[in-house]
Amino acid sequence: MDRRSFLQWSSLATGAALLGRAGVAHAEVTPGPHAPAELPPFQPRRVVAPGGQPGVVTPNGATLPWKVVGGVKVGHLIAEELEHTFAPGLSARVWGYNGRSPGPTLEAVEGDRLRLYVTNRLPEPTTVHWHGIILPNGMDGVAGLNQKPIPPGETYVYEFVVREPGTYMYHPHYDEMTQIALGMEGMFIVHPRTPRGPRVEHDFALMTHEWKLDVGAKRPDPNEMSDFNVLTFNSKSFPATEPLLVRTGSRVRIRLGNLSPMDHHPIHLHGLNFKVTATDGGYVPASAQVPETTVLVPTGATRVIEFVPTEPGDWAMHCHMTHHVMTQMGHGLPNMVGVDTRKLDRRMSRVAPEYMTMGTTGMGGMGEMEMALPPNSLPMRGAHGPFSYIDMGGMFTVLKVRDDPRPEDREGWYQHPAGTVAGPADAARMRADGIDLA
Repeated sequence: MDRRSFLQWSSLATGAALLGRAGVAHAEVTPGPHAPAELPPFQPRRVVAPGGQPGVVTPNGATLPWKVVGGVKVGHLIAEELEHTFAPGLSARVWGYNGRSPGPTLEAVEGDRLRLYVTNRLPEPTTVHWHGIILPNGMDGVAGLNQKPIPPGETYVYEFVVREPGTYMYHPHYDEMTQIALGMEGMFIVHPRTPRGPRVEHDFALMTHEWKLDVGAKRPDPNEMSDFNVLTFNSKSFPATEPLLVRTGSRVRIRLGNLSPMDHHPIHLHGLNFKVTATDGGYVPASAQVPETTVLVPTGATRVIEFVPTEPGDWAMHCHMTHHVMTQMGHGLPNMVGVDTRKLDRRMSRVAPEYMTMGTTGMGGMGEMEMALPPNSLPMRGAHGPFSYIDMGGMFTVLKVRDDPRPEDREGWYQHPAGTVAGPADAARMRADGIDLA
């Protein structure tokens, strides 16, 4: 829905219903078998590589299980269509792997031999390309160049040794425009045999993506080239994005991948600075790492950031392209800011008493207004926060930093110490500070 259609429709709506508060969705997490005793139960630790390297957590996602056969790690990916919920009230038929989009994160250790079976349950052929992995040419997954496409109903097998540790991705290289746009993607993590750098306590993987899903549509449009209206982390839009809960003073790693059809994403974190420690091409030498608060993740690339948070709180993490933190917004509305619509409003109220012209003073607050919405749509939808409505959605999540993290912190908001929240200015203090509003 573009803004023109949204405003026209909402202006004539009757019997408007209050937008319900949307809860944050969370994946069920169970403690791993090797959780160190010194860590609280909020963040189970899976030790997956030598030196106590923690397993990667994929918010709203999963990790592919391996079965070891004759010293080879064996896994199975099933390419298929599925019903996917982006956020409460917005769902569609998408394509993915093993019943989800993105597909399960692949997690291995430098030197592992992997055998990956790929079963195709799509209506057309497919392949899998192991993006960034150095491997034999016949395993690279480019249809026609390296292999025959996998026909519908068939299962192919890929086998290779992962020799270079790093953060990679996987996706089709057959009808890429359709299959990637519809959600066929996943993260591929190779841990080093010998740990590198300072010890990391929290390790997360986030895949950015963009979709075109018209209001009421059942499938995203893979032919879109510019006007994407659903922006996601791990195929979820806020408020369905699972927050990242971490401990104050711990070292945190976030692995960002981007297989969006067209756009790069400048991912910005509040409340801290970080360093880019790796790309899908390898590690960044310490001498080349510089402090940042925003990292540009190009299309078809990964970026790995690391930081140590010092300030507890609920910190925003989002794409800094402002339309990427909206949902189902188009660009068909004339600029209404500053327009005097009093005469129009009077005339329209004669035939539609509920009519109101929107956008004359900006678009803030639209998400929490009392109005009905078309089925399967979330135009300008955010969520209720601890102080007011959060009018960002889309590619937005929350980094929750706590001194003593507890399970309930995933759902609850940070409790600010007295005197640490911005609020109305005191007139006497203003005068004493020389602030004159006359």
